[in-house]
Amino acid sequence: MAGGFVRDVVAAWRQQKGAALLALAIFAFLALFLLIPVAQVVYVAFLDANTGAFTLVNFLDFFRTPLFRESFYNSFYVSFMSVVVATIISLPLAYFTSRFNFAGATLIQTLGVLPLIMPPFVGAVAMQMIFGANGSINLLLDEHFGFTIPFMEGLNGVILVQSIHYFPFILINLSASLNTIDRSLEEAAQNLGAHGLRLFRRIVFPLAMPGYVAGAALVFLKVFDDLGTPLLLNVNTMLAPQAYLRISSIGISDPMGYVISVMLVVFSLLSLWVAHLATRGREYASVQKGGGGLLRRDLKPWEKAGAYALILLILLVVLSPHIGLLLLSFGTIWSFSVLPDGFTLAHYREVFTTAMPYITNTLLYAGLAALFDVMLATAIAYIVQRTRLPGRHVLDYIGTAAVAVPGVVLAIGFLRTFHDFVLPGVGKPLATWWVIIVVALTIRRLPYALRACSAALQQVSVTLEEAAQNLGAGRFETVRRIVVPLMAGGIAAGFVTAFATAAVELSATIMLVSSEADAPLSYGIYVYMQTAAGRGPGAALGVLAVVIVGFATWLSHRFVERQRAQAALDERMAAQGV
Repeated sequence: MAGGFVRDVVAAWRQQKGAALLALAIFAFLALFLLIPVAQVVYVAFLDANTGAFTLVNFLDFFRTPLFRESFYNSFYVSFMSVVVATIISLPLAYFTSRFNFAGATLIQTLGVLPLIMPPFVGAVAMQMIFGANGSINLLLDEHFGFTIPFMEGLNGVILVQSIHYFPFILINLSASLNTIDRSLEEAAQNLGAHGLRLFRRIVFPLAMPGYVAGAALVFLKVFDDLGTPLLLNVNTMLAPQAYLRISSIGISDPMGYVISVMLVVFSLLSLWVAHLATRGREYASVQKGGGGLLRRDLKPWEKAGAYALILLILLVVLSPHIGLLLLSFGTIWSFSVLPDGFTLAHYREVFTTAMPYITNTLLYAGLAALFDVMLATAIAYIVQRTRLPGRHVLDYIGTAAVAVPGVVLAIGFLRTFHDFVLPGVGKPLATWWVIIVVALTIRRLPYALRACSAALQQVSVTLEEAAQNLGAGRFETVRRIVVPLMAGGIAAGFVTAFATAAVELSATIMLVSSEADAPLSYGIYVYMQTAAGRGPGAALGVLAVVIVGFATWLSHRFVERQRAQAALDERMAAQGV
């Protein structure tokens, strides 16, 4: 039986040599820059620093050290509470826009997604100016009511910033689930006497649980792994900052940095596993195709006024980082006052005269990473869906697994693996060459591009490829002239998603920047924000980062919409026999 399996494997690989060689090349790349660095981190975590022997002492020391125990608890607490607060923000927006008829629902959904365009560490300082101890809100509260609220004190600040930034993950997924619920189930529940909150709690929300769990898992994962926000808010008693501080201050030989990295990876995987368990074994499918979403009803005037008031309050809170960042970028002095004392363009002049290398480096790094991502993602999707190579699904698993590897862990793995690897002609270790930043961004954003390209390829009928091959086209020509053009929308979406998120990546890049000349935009913002005098230029850089990401997202939507319109036109022309 084993011999027959081996013969089948050999035969399959011989029949598809080109695809087999491409699969091997991709696997080698992923192994070299993902599997091996992460394995190095895990391996070193179990080594005795003095003897090099296998040991569990490092992990025992971790749990014996009060600082690390506190950091472990704080990371879990902040991630959990961020999910709770993000849920409180998301539920009204998703429910009102899906359940009721009122003007502006599309605009509300659009504004609700805007926080994703801004990296959390960029808006952290701006939110301090609004919600901090001496921020605008607390100054007004103290003046008129005689009390203040510790919005941004310690862990509260991290929770607030992260919740406001990542809640769109829950909003998007929950809204999608609410819009696909079979309305006949809601009608049946109403006929049996379920209304209002009881209907939502017993019927609507449980049916939307897959979307909610998917969004909540992403929020927990992103918050648990984030490095930039705690650092900028001077909250170092969390796992990601501790891993960064140990390696950056003590060096890559410090075993505790690797132990903390292993804990980050384990809990990232654990959050995905818990999300899977939350929906496993339950049935969420509709009994008919196209349930049409929840039954929409009109609001009474007083209900509409209350809904608009609540939504406006939520939008003001979630858009406060953008408002604060804009004010800070134009403000002269903003200290112990509700608004800046004056406004100036000096911060933008400084950025365009002294900080242009940050911008050009970002465009180069993020552009190359996004290009490599869509190339890898398209190749992996094609190998998985269009070939019969044994073990092809491993490529998909490895590429997707990168989402569970925190940026700080990947960077530590790169530093450990490539610190002595000197490339011929470069004259410096790979770990200190700017190319390693591009590689890190490529690995970090590959899962996003892979999902977009895989979904696009699933919508391309294999019969079109077969028709091209029957007319004499080879496999490569068929892919180039038939498959890739038909996947253009998904490839563009994957490119823009990878580019937009790579452009503001800080967790990995902050550890891999070896010189100021190689630093990207996110690193520049972090450096500027370390001093009060640099906050204005840092905010100006942050505004430019938001503009870059927003413009890239807009281009993606325009391209995808044009692709959809052209596809609809082609279908109508085909139906009319044109």
